Amino acid sequence: MKRQPSRRGGTAGQRPEAGAVAIESARGPALSRRLHGGELSRVAEVRAALRELLRHWGDPSRRDLAELLISELVTNALVHTDRGAHITATLGDRPDAPVGGRLRVEVRDFVSRHPTLRTHAAEEGTSGRGLLLVHTLADAWGVRAHGVGKAVWFELDARFGPPDTQ
Repeated sequence: MKRQPSRRGGTAGQRPEAGAVAIESARGPALSRRLHGGELSRVAEVRAALRELLRHWGDPSRRDLAELLISELVTNALVHTDRGAHITATLGDRPDAPVGGRLRVEVRDFVSRHPTLRTHAAEEGTSGRGLLLVHTLADAWGVRAHGVGKAVWFELDARFGPPDTQ
């Protein structure tokens, strides 16, 4: 895996933000971020970095969906744990990637407790729907144990519909 400096825009003389790393992986272009506990204000930064990664990927509605889902997973990790999170987004698993490939987003935290999918959130409540959105809208998703915590992930194809029709 070859690490490269972040390609995010900025004014001359600005240093890249801490934790911002653009990576070229065997699967294709990728994004990697590390957030510390309580850094909810940086969720927008993660969305912007994903938007930049996906600027030539898939249908615009799929890019919007990816931003929504990454926001939900990152927010959950930061709200329900106090140790931060590591976010990765990787493009490509098909010959036409990254423009038409598959996106995989993984949000790792350092708490082994698995999230609970609520199939019905209280109508008056303002929380409890994030994982349900991921469950309903992602092409695939799951939770896996890793080291001292877990990773919650989702995948999206660049376009709607079965892969053989794209």
